[in-house]
Amino acid sequence: NIVLGEGRGFEIAQARLGPGRIHHCMRAIGTAEEAQGLLIERALSRVAFGRSLAKQGSITHHVANNRIAIDQARLLVLHTADMIDRYGCGSRETSNLIAMIKVAVPHVVHTVLDRAIQVFGAAGVSGDFPLAYAYAMSRALRIVDGPDEVHLRTVAREEMRPVVMKLAAKRPEGGGK
Repeated sequence: NIVLGEGRGFEIAQARLGPGRIHHCMRAIGTAEEAQGLLIERALSRVAFGRSLAKQGSITHHVANNRIAIDQARLLVLHTADMIDRYGCGSRETSNLIAMIKVAVPHVVHTVLDRAIQVFGAAGVSGDFPLAYAYAMSRALRIVDGPDEVHLRTVAREEMRPVVMKLAAKRPEGGGK
């Protein structure tokens, strides 16, 4: 039996990959939110140099930068999901966005987890807290379903396409420089 038609297997696979990537990215954002909460709890409960960690400048910057990055990643994923709903997974409008979230979200999660581990110190890499495991999983997310480099190539090609086409249109007949 042939599903959808001969030679259309890649199309079928791509139709499943887009929604799957949305799912993985939203779960990863949930992990970043959990790490942010743990970071804040730890910073409020620990004292260094006579002050709560939560009052240290570098920690407040971590908290703020994490919130900005998490919300940026979430909005990019939500925009991608909206575009998939409008245009489908295999369209030019969505394939580039899917590649973007596949790179952006794991990077954000990895950074948030790294900052949380830093606030926890040695306890952050122990089995007493979920941070070390989540860190390893966030790193794996950058490899599974295609490494970052594959998705970055997709984004770069789409970004360069209008300029390449514009330059090609200006070239004289015969392909001169």
